[in-house]
Amino acid sequence: MLIAPVARRQLTELPRAQLERVDDRILALAEDPRPAGAKHLDRDLWRVRAGDFRIVYSIRDEEAAVVVVIIANRKVVYRLLRRMALL
Repeated sequence: MLIAPVARRQLTELPRAQLERVDDRILALAEDPRPAGAKHLDRDLWRVRAGDFRIVYSIRDEEAAVVVVIIANRKVVYRLLRRMALL
């Protein structure tokens, strides 16, 4: 499990209640990177929900790794992805 610097910074800005929910969801991704409810986005990006927040990540099957790319509120996550040229 790897967390990109942008996602790490976003984690530190979350309220405690949201942080616990997001953290639990990220830890679950280490066990099952394609859980029920996961949505395949563009290229190699996937998205799971954690309340009002979305966790966008990449699966690297050849390395058996999950890379968390961005964590953001559902209202802004896709705008951030477009700004980062990931979508």
